[in-house]
This record gives sequence, structure tokens and C-alpha cells, in this order.
Amino acid sequence: MTTDIATRTYIEARLANEGPSMTLAYFFWLFLGLFSAHRFYLGKTGTAILQIISYFFVVGIIWFVIDAFLLPDLVRARQEEIRRRIASGIVS
Repeated sequence: MTTDIATRTYIEARLANEGPSMTLAYFFWLFLGLFSAHRFYLGKTGTAILQIISYFFVVGIIWFVIDAFLLPDLVRARQEEIRRRIASGIVS
């Protein structure tokens, strides 16, 4: 699928408005991480609930620390989902 510059610019502008922010994801992780707010924010409801349950065990704390390194990939994956959704709406 080829897209012209105007279409790509439109998609990126919509993504900037509708997509997740790396800064906000880290804010949620740092201040509301025990409630898995960062995962809820990124649309990962299932793993957010699982993470909250795992906090009753040591594994939850380890998972919380690992999330600091996973957040960039999670944000990029969510942004790509939104990009595809916007692009499919344009093509249709």
C-alpha cells in the first residue's frame, strides 16, 4: 500500500492527538504503577489485571520493574495499532 505525503501527515497528526504518550505512560508507571495504570492506559487490560493480582506475590514487583524497560515497545505497539486503524479508515 502506497500513501502520499498528505495522507501520511494526516495519519501522524491523528496519531499525535489520539495515540498514547510515552511521557504519560511513564508518569502512570511511576506514580500509579501499583494499580497498573500504565497498562490500562495502553489498552492492556488483561495483563493489567494479572499484574495487580501478581502483586500479592514477589513476581509482581519484578514485573513492575521490568515494565520500565517494556514501556517504549508497548507505546510503539499501541501507536502502530492506532496508525493502522486510521489508515484503514482512509482507504475504505
